[in-house]
Amino acid sequence: MHTVNAESRRVTPSVPSRLAVPAGVLAAVAAAFAYVGAVDPNEPGHYPVCPLLRYTGLYCPGCGGLRSAHAFVHGDVLTALHANALATLGYLGFAALWTVWVVHAAHGRPLRIDPRPGLVWSLGALLVVFSVVRNLPFGGWLHP
Repeated sequence: MHTVNAESRRVTPSVPSRLAVPAGVLAAVAAAFAYVGAVDPNEPGHYPVCPLLRYTGLYCPGCGGLRSAHAFVHGDVLTALHANALATLGYLGFAALWTVWVVHAAHGRPLRIDPRPGLVWSLGALLVVFSVVRNLPFGGWLHP
């Protein structure tokens, strides 16, 4: 159901229709996590091997992400952190961002994500440092 604002003649979507896209995103993410939770990435042959790891022996920033998600789904946060600490923090970051999105949508306000260049560069640098350190001898604790 939509309401019409007489002053501006704009159609204002109802709360359920404003929440449809965030709900759809949550359903897709939940389905992906349910699949990874059911199909163990620790068992060989279920998922493809990381091409960077296969051909160079180097861990990319995503290596261990599926094992991390599997452990996270099963409530083993320490194992999830060990498999891929950045991915685990990303799951929590996604949950926080999704919650803010839902609150904005429920109130009829669009969520504008406009990160400053410094933040984008910092996140990129974090990924690079994480990737480099996990491939150095003293970074073995970051191996998946």
